Amino acid sequence: MSSDDKLEELAHPAYWDERYVSPTEGDEYDWFKKYDQIRGVVEKHIPDKSSDIINLGCGNSMMSPKMFEEGYCNIANIDFSKVIIEKMSERFPEQTWKVADVRETGYPDDHFDIAIDKGTLDAMLSGSLWSPPDHVRERTTAYINEIVRILKPTGKLLYITYRQPHFIKPIVVREDVWDLSVERLSEGGGMFEYFVYVLTMKSG
Repeated sequence: MSSDDKLEELAHPAYWDERYVSPTEGDEYDWFKKYDQIRGVVEKHIPDKSSDIINLGCGNSMMSPKMFEEGYCNIANIDFSKVIIEKMSERFPEQTWKVADVRETGYPDDHFDIAIDKGTLDAMLSGSLWSPPDHVRERTTAYINEIVRILKPTGKLLYITYRQPHFIKPIVVREDVWDLSVERLSEGGGMFEYFVYVLTMKSG
């Protein structure tokens, strides 16, 4: 199997169901950054702890449970893996957990103040990022369109990744819909530089 084929697997629920069933996966895993490393970003961009928040592709990250402990009480967690949603809902029944594809969440228009993506868009990417294959363009476009649909006119997307702006901007930019700013996450060291893409709805 080629590296592109392996990356393509990440975009499908069967891969994640199998991974989350495995006893070697553990109870939790955070892609890119643990919550303690992004707490400052959350506090800066979500000062109102009563905000309606959606965690897109939650997996078994501890971000939402830790945010809940700190007073963010309105977080909807979605993932297309039924296995992990069942596990997380058993562990943290006080929060909302839903099996759903991030491209078709099932929530009404203008529903959320904040959307958070920590590695979910990355799982949709395979092939050359200089010229993404058609199927990658289609699913990332559908994903961004869905986020725009469910965000309130004053809403905001926080996307955390190691992907460089020259690759990500063509995917996320909607010049007539939201404004983009890019912040660097420098703490923690490591091989990769991390970024927070902050996309704020213009109508707000």
